[in-house]
Amino acid sequence: MYHCKVMADAKPAALGSAAASLITDSVSRVRPNARLIGLLALGHLVIDTNQGSLPAVLPFLKSAHGLSYAEAGTIVLVANITSSIIQPLFGYMADQTVRRWLLPLSVLLSGIGLGLTGVAPGYGVLLVLVVVMGFGVAAYHPEGYRTAASVAGDRKATALSWFSLGGNAGIALGPPLIMTLITVFGIAGSLGMIVPTVLVTAVLLAVLPTMARPTAGTPGQTQARGRNMPRAMAVLMLMVTIRSWAQLGFTTFVPFYYIDELKADPQLIGPLLFVFLGAGALGTVITGPLADRWGTRPFMTWVFVAATPLGVLFLLTSGGPFAIVALGLFGAALVSTFTVSVVLAQSYLPRNPGMASGLIVGFAIGAGGLGVTLLGWVADHWGLPTVLWICALMPLLGFVVAWFLPTPRTEIA
Repeated sequence: MYHCKVMADAKPAALGSAAASLITDSVSRVRPNARLIGLLALGHLVIDTNQGSLPAVLPFLKSAHGLSYAEAGTIVLVANITSSIIQPLFGYMADQTVRRWLLPLSVLLSGIGLGLTGVAPGYGVLLVLVVVMGFGVAAYHPEGYRTAASVAGDRKATALSWFSLGGNAGIALGPPLIMTLITVFGIAGSLGMIVPTVLVTAVLLAVLPTMARPTAGTPGQTQARGRNMPRAMAVLMLMVTIRSWAQLGFTTFVPFYYIDELKADPQLIGPLLFVFLGAGALGTVITGPLADRWGTRPFMTWVFVAATPLGVLFLLTSGGPFAIVALGLFGAALVSTFTVSVVLAQSYLPRNPGMASGLIVGFAIGAGGLGVTLLGWVADHWGLPTVLWICALMPLLGFVVAWFLPTPRTEIA
């Protein structure tokens, strides 16, 4: 009997030990590759620092070349078409095979294109340089997001939020950085943006080949599991387009609003955009774990409700110190949906995660950029305040569209 009791006690112990071993193995399988994510985030930082500098330098380019608001909006349109709308093509390429060489090359292109804008001899050359910058941005994001997702483990929103932090921080740091260069050296100071670009390109070239490359079937890599949901993806793309319209509208026209309407010091542009986009970068990291806990779809739906009154509050207090706080909160609410939308997209297209990233980070955001040209036309005819009121109320439309997002059938493995 004693022997039987020992055997009976041993069975749960053995089962417990086996379960513990299984849990340990499972944890090790989904542990993220922090070094690779950090390196990807560094490249993301420089890419989006270059991209984020464009709205801050735009008023100076407008003055230097005698552009209208519509022509300034066209620069934003060209930047978004080349940097965003063609991203699904690079996403398709990322799903076919690893093209790690695209990462350093795209960083270099983005810096060369943006850096030379300050010395462009005319409007046509300026548009060509914006195209060069845009191609660099377009090439980096799908490959970067696909690689980051493949080593992110179970908590996709949390892990990708750290990769996205590099990009969102870059967009926030770009305006004050290029404003400092322009203040010290004039508009030709944009050439200084080439320096960090070259340095990080060299780091990527030196380090990437030495790091573990995800291969098909490796633990923790994104697996093609479940069925694609193209209709749900279409709804999500519409919602992200609306979000992009509101965000790009603010980043493009708030600087003009402060300079032309409020007669503020042009040096205030950098800090204003830094507050708006920097708060968004911080919001991305904070909300990643919240989205993992509450679910990506509910989070995407209700964050738009929170954003609208903050945008309205900014417009009602413009010119005062409290407006800066409202602008930061509005940016945090809007930009916080960035990473979550990528995670949700990969859940809707589990068999094509690179394409999903390209469609959201690229096409949907770029399509939102098309609205900036229309907003420029509105500004020319009805004034800048009208444009900003449209953008502040746009999240309400985003909430309506987000309400129709279905629950994903599967999560990315």
